[in-house]
Formats: sequence, C-alpha cells, structure tokens
Amino acid sequence: MSGNATLATAARVLRQLRRDPRTVALMLMVPVALVTLMKWIFDAQPALFQRVGVPLLGIFPLTSMFLVTAITMLRERLSGTLERLMTMPLAKFDLLAGYGLAFGFMAALQATFVSLVAFGFLGLQVEGQVWAVVALAILNAAVGTSLGLFVSAFARTEFQAVQFMPALIMPQVFLSGLMVPRDHMLRPLAIASDYMPMSYAYDALSRVARDDISRWLAIDVAILASVTVLGLALGAATLRRRTP
Repeated sequence: MSGNATLATAARVLRQLRRDPRTVALMLMVPVALVTLMKWIFDAQPALFQRVGVPLLGIFPLTSMFLVTAITMLRERLSGTLERLMTMPLAKFDLLAGYGLAFGFMAALQATFVSLVAFGFLGLQVEGQVWAVVALAILNAAVGTSLGLFVSAFARTEFQAVQFMPALIMPQVFLSGLMVPRDHMLRPLAIASDYMPMSYAYDALSRVARDDISRWLAIDVAILASVTVLGLALGAATLRRRTP
C-alpha cells in the first residue's frame, strides 16, 4: 500500500466533487432536512425526539453516504475510469482507500454539519459528550461509505445501485432498535439484527446519549471500525481489469 497513491486518488475524487456543487449541497443538506423534519414531526412529543434524535445523527449520514458512494463508484466503473487507473502501477487497496478517504472527508463534513444544526438549532440534548456523538456520526458515515464502495460492484446501472438502499439499508433501519427495542423483537429478527452494522451504530449512539461509557460501547465502536475496513477490503477484491 502506498500513501502517496492513496492521497493522490483522494485528491482527484475531491476535485471531481468540487466541480459538482449540487451533489455536495445534497450531501450536506439532506441529513439536516431529515433531522429537522423529525423534529417537527415530534414537536408535540419532545421527549421522543430526544430519544431518537441522537441515533438519527448516525443513521442519516450512514444512509446518504452509502447511496452517494455507491452511485459515484458505479459511474467510475462504467465510464472506464477505474479500468484506466488499473493499467497504472496502483494497488487495488490504494485505489479504494483513496476513494474511502475522499468520501470519508465528505462524511466528516456531513456528520459535523448535521450535528451542529441538531445541537445548536433544534434543541437536541444529551447526557454525554457532544464531541463523542459527532465522532460516532462520522464513523457511521464512514461505514456507509465503505459499504457503498463494496456494493457498487454488484450493480450494472444507477437504478440497480439505488435499489440497494431498500434492499440492504432499510431493513437495518427497521431492525436497529430505532422503532422497537431489539430485545422486544421476535427472536429470528433479533438474531438477524446482530449481523447488521446499523444495530451497533444505533446502540453506540444511544449509549453516548445517556452517558453510558462502558465496554459495550467500545465493542460497538470496534465492530463499526471493522466493518469499515472490511468493506474497503471486499471492495478492493471486487475490482476487475474490465468494467461491466
């Protein structure tokens, strides 16, 4: 793995994003709009917004970064950009790590921005540290980025890439514990949720919100970090010399 190659790839992707201000604006504003909408929905039940608001700060960036990354990476595959890059002395993991670094930077901006709006303007409060919530939101967005890089290998069109959202992400939202506590679910659903990254994202953010700093929080963070690295590794394994 070459650090220079990774940074060069990340710089190229960021330059491309800079030339697409609409995409950047959507990446930053959509999670903010969704959190604001949830605030308005639960306006008559402020305690409920306080309960679900913090986990949403991680779930929304994870979801949006998954979709944006999957579509962008698919375009790179279909346009032949990846095929041309792979004719150069560039390792697969360098290439994916560069994309991951670039989108990880955007994920950090997105998670930070939505957290600032939620805590600064929407009245969201936590018993724990706000910086820990922001850090977890960034980590969750990075998870979405790595998963998006991975699943882009299995789509042949942008429509197919979008369909991975209801196929892979929405079940995780339903089973993460956001709607019903996981220990209240049917046993098969609770077991399935144990294998879904968003379950640990929700659990970690919920623990930070109530200032429950324990080994279980450390386990949640370790699992999310492992999923991020695994997604990059699997994405590198799916890169081929020929684009679809």
